[in-house]
Parts: sequence; structure tokens; C-alpha cells
Amino acid sequence: MKRLILSMVVFVQVVSGVLCFAQDSFFSKWQDRVRATSARQPGWVVPVITPSSGIVQLVRADFVRQYTSTHFLTWNYDNSKGFNFIPYYNTEVDINLPPYIQHNNPKVVDGAGDFSMILKYRFAASTAEQHNYMASFQIAGVGATGSYKNGSARNSINPTLIAGKGFGKFDVQSSLGGTLPTGSISAIGRTIVWNTVAQYRVGKVFWPEVEVNSTFYNRGPNDGKNQTFVTPGMMVSKLKFRKDPKDRLALMFGAGMQIATSSYHSYNHGLVITSRISF
Repeated sequence: MKRLILSMVVFVQVVSGVLCFAQDSFFSKWQDRVRATSARQPGWVVPVITPSSGIVQLVRADFVRQYTSTHFLTWNYDNSKGFNFIPYYNTEVDINLPPYIQHNNPKVVDGAGDFSMILKYRFAASTAEQHNYMASFQIAGVGATGSYKNGSARNSINPTLIAGKGFGKFDVQSSLGGTLPTGSISAIGRTIVWNTVAQYRVGKVFWPEVEVNSTFYNRGPNDGKNQTFVTPGMMVSKLKFRKDPKDRLALMFGAGMQIATSSYHSYNHGLVITSRISF
């Protein structure tokens, strides 16, 4: 009996060691791929609103304060952000959690927004020391999971092309995409979303920027309208927790103020506060 127990203990220790080694090997290889993939693109900071033309691995939470045309303040907690992973070379998968929307309006019920996921592929890139550019294509799937009309009325697929070019410390990135409902088009219509950002690196961590965020509506309740905001902002990136060059753990944060410039706009001003931790 003692020999049997001793044999079982040895077996458990061996299996535990193998599992720990496999786990360490898995995460070690994953981080090696992330570092190798990130090293092949410029180190531009992810803009406040415009999607990045590169691929990133981080956890992100945004907070948006909007002053609506009906003179109510709406808060959007998380703003459909979540976890961005680089599971393989040149590939990014995002899991975006449903936001919580607080209207501060007795006639509108607060509640959760939609759940979404994004698959992104970077098909071209060159480091800042070489040609200083990157380009990606992504496709998002949005589920109409919002409660109390705080989300979309239909599921949708959103393809987007994103590209950027750098000139020394200055870079310009632009994205062009659309919302394609999987159900009735008349419920939400189709939209074209065009974002462009210009950034400039000051010192080691400061990135002032100006964005133009435009949405063009086709069919649906806002057929023929467009909504445009100019968004001055500032990003701080990256504040590393450790000096080890292989350690990716770092803090990034920033803010931008959306200012409506089109005759049609669902809100007048929107303060966007963003925070990210790379890993």
C-alpha cells in the first residue's frame, strides 16, 4: 500500500511538472510571437477613436460623456471595448464587451449595449526605421444583444480597411468601413464610417492628435444624413511597469473631445476617456 501511494505521488508530481512546463512553453511562445509581430510595425500609439492600422495586444476600457441635443448627459461605460489578442503572426482577435449606457433621462431606460468580436489581419507593414507604414483589414460581427433599445435593432457585419503612413515623428492613419445589417435594412440602414487621425510624438510618451470622425447614412431612419466630429486629443504611451525590454506590461491612457461640425448630430460634444494596458 505504501508503495502504491508513493507511486501515485510520484506520478502526480511528474504530471504536474509536465503540465507546468507545457503551460510555460505555451505562454512563452505566445509572447515571443507577439514581440516578433509588434517589432515589424511602427510603434505608433493607438488613437483615441480611430482604429489602429497595426495589430496590438492589450486590454482596453473607454468612458464617453455625451451632451445630447435634448440637453441630457449620457455616459457610456466601456464604449464597446475589451480584450485585444495577437494569437498568431499578423493576426488580431478582439473580444468587445457590451457597454453600459446611462442616459440621465427619466424617459429613457439605462441598460447594456451590444456584444461584438473583431478579426483583423495586418497584410503590410514596415518599421519606422525603414518605410514607416502599416495596413490592415478587419471584419467585426456585432450581435444585437442590447437591452431596452440601448443597442442595435439588428445584427450586423462591419468590414473595415485601415492604413497609415509615418514621416519621422508624425503619422496619419485612416479607416474606411461600413455597417451591413444581416436582417431588414430598413430597420437601421447601412452606414459608411470614415475616420482619419494625425498624430505627432512629443518627447518619449506624449502623442497630441486631431481626428475627424464621420458617419454617412444610407436608408434607415437617417437616410441621406451625415454626422461629422472633429476630435482634438492627447495620448500618453507607453508607461512601462518594468525596465526589462522583453516585458510588454505597460500603461497607456488619453482623452479626446468630439466637437460636432455637421448640421445633423445625435449629440453636440463627446468627451472620450481611454485607458489601455498592453501585455
